[in-house]
Amino acid sequence: MPNSDASLRPDVLWLARLEHRFHSWRERRARARGLTPSVTPFPGYARTDWVRVLGRVLILPPSPRPGKGEFASVRGWRSFAAVPIGFAQVQVTIGGVTHEVVSDRGGVIDAVLPASLEPGWQTFTMSVEGGDPVETRTFVVAPDQKFGIVSDVDDTVMVTALPRPLIAAWNSFVVDEHARQPVPGMAVLLERIVRENPGAPLIYLSTGVWNVAPTLIRFLRRHLFPSGAMLLTDWGPTHDRWFRSGKIHKSTNLRRLAQEFPDVKWLLIGDDGQHDDELYTTFTSEHPGNVAGVAIRRLSPAEAVLAGGRTAVNDHSAAAVPWVTESDGAGLLERLEDVGIVER
Repeated sequence: MPNSDASLRPDVLWLARLEHRFHSWRERRARARGLTPSVTPFPGYARTDWVRVLGRVLILPPSPRPGKGEFASVRGWRSFAAVPIGFAQVQVTIGGVTHEVVSDRGGVIDAVLPASLEPGWQTFTMSVEGGDPVETRTFVVAPDQKFGIVSDVDDTVMVTALPRPLIAAWNSFVVDEHARQPVPGMAVLLERIVRENPGAPLIYLSTGVWNVAPTLIRFLRRHLFPSGAMLLTDWGPTHDRWFRSGKIHKSTNLRRLAQEFPDVKWLLIGDDGQHDDELYTTFTSEHPGNVAGVAIRRLSPAEAVLAGGRTAVNDHSAAAVPWVTESDGAGLLERLEDVGIVER
């Protein structure tokens, strides 16, 4: 059923209410054309007794050239042209047990459900409005796991120059995903760390929007990055802000990981083009027992210009954890070997 404004609180920012009405109108038009919602799941993470389920409910515009494979139909501009279905009831079946969750106003699913799963990559299904179940994966962290990796995406593993709005729009809407370039050496770095730490969770934590998740997942696979959970954000207004804060999104999820995995020490990987150094400094001071080390990639002068500047990297010579910086994955790998986080 089309959504109602009655489900929005009266103190919601007027722009958010306007956005909700606009998407409700688009949903009515799409349903009148015979289109139905589907679930686009995203890889999440879990412990042996619960799962963080991530996905989005959308009505996708018809594709003139249907593709093959997972996320093949969710490409470029189509992911932004899709109609998000707010407050949709979604069935999630884990280990033979079906749960019902509700998407948020933007169609995003982010819920924690009970489960009984073995460590490692496991699968479950999601469906909406009686549609065919869609299989998705989650990485189950073992109770005795002590190490994990959190990596930024934009200008850390993929050259995007995301902070510049016009360039970000060009990259998201126009540029073919095959033209996107990986940061040299980062795939090798992450694969090496994951290989040396069996069972370690890898979390890709980005200020990018969920709309680009399918493109991002294909990019990571194409360039041989190890699989990991995806933590992106929604775009547009919230109940009290004109636009969502990527900085708050990152800091909130870092604190959540520390709470959910109190015995895990995270290697935090980012770049100096946004706020990673500041965020990681704050998190390290708040949760020193949850940080194994920090690796900051330095942007080149040209990348820094495109990214809107370079943030100052503080002096971390007296930090309680190893703190390294270099211009690419190969250099960071050497520095991490020097401080003992990666074996020589």
